[in-house]
Amino acid sequence: MKEEKVVHAIQDEYPDDFAWCYGCGRKNAKGHHFRTGWDGDRTVTYYDPASDELALPGFVYGGVIASLIDCHGTGSASLALHRKNGHEPGNGEDPPRFVTASLHVDFKKPTPHGKILKAIGEVEEIHPKKFKVSVEVEADGEVCATGEVVAVVMPATFLEQR
Repeated sequence: MKEEKVVHAIQDEYPDDFAWCYGCGRKNAKGHHFRTGWDGDRTVTYYDPASDELALPGFVYGGVIASLIDCHGTGSASLALHRKNGHEPGNGEDPPRFVTASLHVDFKKPTPHGKILKAIGEVEEIHPKKFKVSVEVEADGEVCATGEVVAVVMPATFLEQR
């Protein structure tokens, strides 16, 4: 099987204070390390579920799928606003950081374990600080889950609330 990966992920650009998310934070040693990048005008994240991320033998736990959709959505929103602001991952500019306002997931069929999952996103701006991302999760080219994330720009005071 060909290894799929994102070369220029938006999560690689987040400042250290914002890189601890269990789903996509590069600083979280126990996290999933989802990495979201561009594939043309759509966004993509690849993920190979760990051996213990099971619902039952042979199938991926739905919470992992929901987490993938969630982080893919916020990463996609960050990519879209970063591009709108004239930047791309890797150009040295800190991207905007988003948080989830709404997450909706529909499980279409059981997701087989042992396959690389591919999340594909399409981004729609619905407000200058709010984006809606439609996501499909595929395994071997078959859609296993779909979702919608409404992501909002993280307020500057977010870290002060710790």
